[in-house]
Amino acid sequence: MIFRRALVVLAFLIGGGASAAERPVNLLFIMTDQQRWDAMSCAGNTVLKTPNLDRLAAEGARFSKFYSSCPVCVPARTVILTGHALESNHVWSNANVDTADFPATLLSFDQLLLRNGYRGEYYGKWHAPYRMTADYTRPVRWLNGKNRPPGSKADMSDSDAYREYVRKNVPRRDPLPGQLVQKNGVWPYTPIPLDENYGKANPTKSAQSDSYGCLDIPPEYSSTAYTAKEGLEALERLKGGPFTLTLSIDPPHPPMMVSEPYYSQYAPEKIPVPASLADPRTNSPYVDRTQSAIDALYRDPQNVRQMTSIYYGMVAEIDDWVGKILHRLDELGLAQNTLVIFTSDHGEELGEHGLHGKFVFYEGSVHIPLLMRLPGVIPAKTVVNAPASQLDLFGTILDYLNQPARPTEGRSLRPLIEGKENGAGRIAVSEWPAAQLPGFMVTDGRWKFLFGRNVTNKSLDALYDLQTDPHELNNLIGRNPDREKYRGEATRMKGLLTDWLVRVKSPLLESVRQRPVLADGQRQEMEPKQKKSQSKL
Repeated sequence: MIFRRALVVLAFLIGGGASAAERPVNLLFIMTDQQRWDAMSCAGNTVLKTPNLDRLAAEGARFSKFYSSCPVCVPARTVILTGHALESNHVWSNANVDTADFPATLLSFDQLLLRNGYRGEYYGKWHAPYRMTADYTRPVRWLNGKNRPPGSKADMSDSDAYREYVRKNVPRRDPLPGQLVQKNGVWPYTPIPLDENYGKANPTKSAQSDSYGCLDIPPEYSSTAYTAKEGLEALERLKGGPFTLTLSIDPPHPPMMVSEPYYSQYAPEKIPVPASLADPRTNSPYVDRTQSAIDALYRDPQNVRQMTSIYYGMVAEIDDWVGKILHRLDELGLAQNTLVIFTSDHGEELGEHGLHGKFVFYEGSVHIPLLMRLPGVIPAKTVVNAPASQLDLFGTILDYLNQPARPTEGRSLRPLIEGKENGAGRIAVSEWPAAQLPGFMVTDGRWKFLFGRNVTNKSLDALYDLQTDPHELNNLIGRNPDREKYRGEATRMKGLLTDWLVRVKSPLLESVRQRPVLADGQRQEMEPKQKKSQSKL
């Protein structure tokens, strides 16, 4: 394989060119943070317009049922990079981003490529064990903070580099009346009523998850523009190929702020509120979040419309820069032999069920976009409706880049894309190690099952029929008088989950097996509690 690839490269250099079929396949991996599956017009959104993401879908494949392996940043990103589940990579939360338990034997798909003749660069948010950055052609900045990770050759964190970039290009000024200064920022913004400091005489340093408004800097100096521009510069250096380039764009992750013209692009009054906005969640595993004063703000239709307006503006800005990047690929003659992947780490509730943020297994939080394009290889206008997850990306990338197969707990998506597999038996699993909430979600594309991590977990389990109940308002095995009718379906879904736990060699297998389905004697019903919203996690 290595000898054949060397001959292809030599022929390209001697002959002055080669056909797209003969040239090694490059990888352009674009990932946003906290983008829902339906935050694209190609996914059916009738308000938000994303012509460049739609172009990727039209020229390649779109997965309609793609799921985050964990609705939290660091675990999800680590699964993507390694092709191994949380049980194997030992990265359970954002807190243990560089845990000593991360196995030394695990390599990312980029490390494998970089050790097999590729050059590669990574720009934007790095939010995974930093050890995996060692092989990139240029230093990868750590996420934030002054403490340089061991082995880092970067001169500063990505957040500090961006702030320095803005300071050099945007004259600093004091906020105008009614404006605030973003936490960890140097530029003003005009808040909306949902912002934690809106109308306060003495504003405090607010959490990013509670910051909303119109950012008062030119859009060409936004964080999205900064990462995209670094990517465009990298393409010039890497165009000789083969290369792997990742652009990890921080928005639409909070703080939910965007500059004009994107801030006003989608009028709040034209945005419908979620069908589940008023869901009391009394028959939900997440009933304990109903009484939070913070979450009460996200049941107000006007607040949710304004939040969604900003969120859509952030996605629209991302789409514009994706268009610029695709255009440059065309200009450089790279489009035909570059696998382009667009996805996100997890989603955003956007007021569904009266919630915001992530951390839950509702569709808004765990269902994410996946677009893939490789002209002449991935058929255009392909829509894959079988369930899949981030665990499957590692093997898929190596497959399309003609690399030797490596151990992974996922399955390549190529047979689904090429119609060689109909998706029967495919499932997607997501997990989150919360003590009193569901620890696992499994879906077969229609049925969705939420289950506790062990027999003592106090969470209410759940079964949803996404075909008849896409808004997840009716927990069929919760507090329903006819829940016994769904024992068989719940048992089948539990079987799919335990089979998956066997495959990933989970230490939780036996504790999950021991947890009964529909056993009143074992289930401890949860009562609403006065507690701080878990969106603060």
